[in-house]
Amino acid sequence: MPIVVRVPTPLRRLTNGQGEISVDVEGPISLSELIERLEGMFPGVKERLLDENGEIRRFVNLYVNDEDVRFLQGVQTQLKPGDVLSIVPAIAGGL
Repeated sequence: MPIVVRVPTPLRRLTNGQGEISVDVEGPISLSELIERLEGMFPGVKERLLDENGEIRRFVNLYVNDEDVRFLQGVQTQLKPGDVLSIVPAIAGGL
């Protein structure tokens, strides 16, 4: 069973227009490892998600099964087959 990655519209130009990607895994992997796999499939994704220190960029929110990874273990959060990773760009502004 794969891990499903939901891709927001601004990143779909890197994923050939795909809004949802299935990544086959044999067992648990870290978020960092999943991002490396995504980078192998779609070059340029990693630099949009992680900064030069390998941490999640401030303007990107990542959720595993609706849980913000910043409140879990960040890039070391463990994912397993059947999980859903949602990439959500931060939105700012207002009145």
